[in-house]
Amino acid sequence: MPASKSESNRALIMQALAGGGTLRNLSDANDTQLMQRLLQNPAAPVFDAEDAGTVMRFLTAYLAMTGRQAELTGTARMRERPIAVLVDALRALGARIEYLGESGYPPLQLGGLTPQPAPDEEADFRELTVRGDISSQYISALLMIGPTLPQGLRIWLTGKVGSRPYIRMTQALMQHFGAVCRDLGEVLEVRPQAYQPTDYTVEGDWSAASYWYALVALAPEGSHLTLPTLRRYSWQGDQAIVGIMAQLGVHTEFLADETLRLTKTKPVTQLTQDFTDCPDLAQTVAVVAAALGVPATFTGLDSLRIKETDRIVALQTELAKFGGALTDRGEGRFEVTAENFQVENQTVATYHDHRMAMAFAPLAMLGPLTIQAPQVVRKSYPQFWQELGKVGFAIEGVEEEAV
Repeated sequence: MPASKSESNRALIMQALAGGGTLRNLSDANDTQLMQRLLQNPAAPVFDAEDAGTVMRFLTAYLAMTGRQAELTGTARMRERPIAVLVDALRALGARIEYLGESGYPPLQLGGLTPQPAPDEEADFRELTVRGDISSQYISALLMIGPTLPQGLRIWLTGKVGSRPYIRMTQALMQHFGAVCRDLGEVLEVRPQAYQPTDYTVEGDWSAASYWYALVALAPEGSHLTLPTLRRYSWQGDQAIVGIMAQLGVHTEFLADETLRLTKTKPVTQLTQDFTDCPDLAQTVAVVAAALGVPATFTGLDSLRIKETDRIVALQTELAKFGGALTDRGEGRFEVTAENFQVENQTVATYHDHRMAMAFAPLAMLGPLTIQAPQVVRKSYPQFWQELGKVGFAIEGVEEEAV
């Protein structure tokens, strides 16, 4: 299994703020390799976050609050992904940030920090009010710089907070690196406390594990698979795949040494799932439900519109090629259905989105298909196609425009 890029990218920011510590089993995902390269060159005049959301959001906070002066940019799609919530919060903390293009979106010009008045002895924390219903990455970015502020930070969250497990992961890693955090529900508090150089071993990636769950779900009953480096008590929100796939016919048994065994069983006849805390699983689960003919109702898909692509539209378009459908029923509710779902050499477009490629790849259990732009998996799981080949899939054209 690849290592978690979510843990890796957070740990890299904390290592930089702590000034040391050894990180083991870092992800080989492009997002993590990119974060490493950019952090190793802190005096660069331009930082290119490419298509990596965590790199853009985390570096915006890190560079701004460490007083760097630089341009922060990304791909054309990244320049369409909003960042105003984070920029407004950082400006309130004294960061000089200007938009170089459309207001509210990258690229950004970071101009250092405005001199701050002496801490108010009567105030417990610097305080911010931040929307929690757009991206948890904004909140994680602010939390990670909280310990560096003379009075720490208190964040008041408004709206329905999405992907809260990722916020908890950030807080758990911060505490591992010596920070003091409290989660009071609608209020998050971080004490002024210098990070300590600390060693950390990154866990395997539960998001990547979801694709292997999908393979087992589509396999004949009784099939099984063993996955390493995954913890029973994980900080990763995408461990929710265990409970979701239990309904779609995959039983999970945790073995010794951070290893689990998946076994194919019978699926339920209907599925209802809220993806508010685990939106990156939605594509995989939608494809599996449609392929198994299990009608499903999904909620909590709001953030899918602002990912690497509009994942709702992408899913609707690609599922239709196989006889599946993702229908918007209004008020945040979507239904997955399928009529005569067939895999017969269809071609799947990936929209520059790694998760589109890997969510549809397990359909190869049911028949041949073509995945366009297979190189997109380098963002999170560079060895994905090679690993599929190891378990017996016939794969051609990995270096070509389609696989």
